[in-house]
Amino acid sequence: MYIIAGLGNPGKEYDGSRHNVGFMTLDTLADRYQIEIREKAHKALIGKGMIEGNKVILVKPQTYMNLSGESIRSVMDYYKTEPSEFIVIYDDISLEPGQIRIRKKGSAGGHNGIKNIIAHLGTQEFPRIRIGVGEKPPRMDLADYVLSRFPKEEKEEMEQAFRDGAAAAVSMMNEGIDTAMNRFNGSARTPKKETQRPEEQIKA
Repeated sequence: MYIIAGLGNPGKEYDGSRHNVGFMTLDTLADRYQIEIREKAHKALIGKGMIEGNKVILVKPQTYMNLSGESIRSVMDYYKTEPSEFIVIYDDISLEPGQIRIRKKGSAGGHNGIKNIIAHLGTQEFPRIRIGVGEKPPRMDLADYVLSRFPKEEKEEMEQAFRDGAAAAVSMMNEGIDTAMNRFNGSARTPKKETQRPEEQIKA
């Protein structure tokens, strides 16, 4: 069994924002495999189903980004899964819009949702799919930027990123992380030098 979580913030006011690309990628995956994410449990919306022979639990934490780990830990404890069977999908400002980066493990890099998940799981060793949303403009507040929506010129490449992110999750389950990394990492554009987010709290 795999737990696949997409990170974001609940509420219509956050729909379509850069911080919610995890939700949007998970929705793309759910639509492709006809899984309904509607059950309320573990401080999340849950969808249960099969993806190419793999039993999956799709999770959209409803705790707001900074407390995502509360939901994830509850789901993993309930289904008795290990960190290696957990895949998290989330936004990354150090990657160009639409770029995808798969990693086996790593630090939070300043992302408060991942920071909270690491704190609750007690480990950094879990697979993740990072979806690039672009670096914030100079003099713009980080919270305002990640809660902003994509301009028209970025929407098409982001829709492709959601499809690629969904396909990457399937590849990670079926072919292994190394193969998925070779297939998807850096395929969109030449990666920018990764930078860490400022260590600031973004509640919404």
